Amino acid sequence: MYENKKIERSVELFIFDIYIALVKIRHTADLFSNAQELLYDYRSWDSVIREFEIIGEASKYLLREAILDREHQVVVDFRNQITHEYFGIDPEIVWVVIHRDLDIFEKTITGLIDSIDPDLKKELIETFVEDNRYLDFVAEALEDLMA
Repeated sequence: MYENKKIERSVELFIFDIYIALVKIRHTADLFSNAQELLYDYRSWDSVIREFEIIGEASKYLLREAILDREHQVVVDFRNQITHEYFGIDPEIVWVVIHRDLDIFEKTITGLIDSIDPDLKKELIETFVEDNRYLDFVAEALEDLMA
């Protein structure tokens, strides 16, 4: 029988989960010129929505630990909306979030990454690069964090 155990993770792992999800969303969305094109490619649409869910869930933990400011509650709220009202998701809103709000949030996340102890940051980046070696664009984005 499946047992639901709470897994303890360090906040640094949640920060990198968010960063990788941001990179994946941007990479996928860049393949399309508008919200409808993205929506009609169900694999890409589902991928983007899943990455937003990851961002929201990880952000919830960072908010709880006061790593993110309360103003970022909107990230968790967006995750809750797309998770619980799946059939009511407005693709235009998702498109706007991708093209207007992700850059701002990514700056916050890269700021958090920059504040991680350099040795731990290097170790985590190396681990995440290895875990994502099959996704060249993710590995490259992670390696760019070391520059």
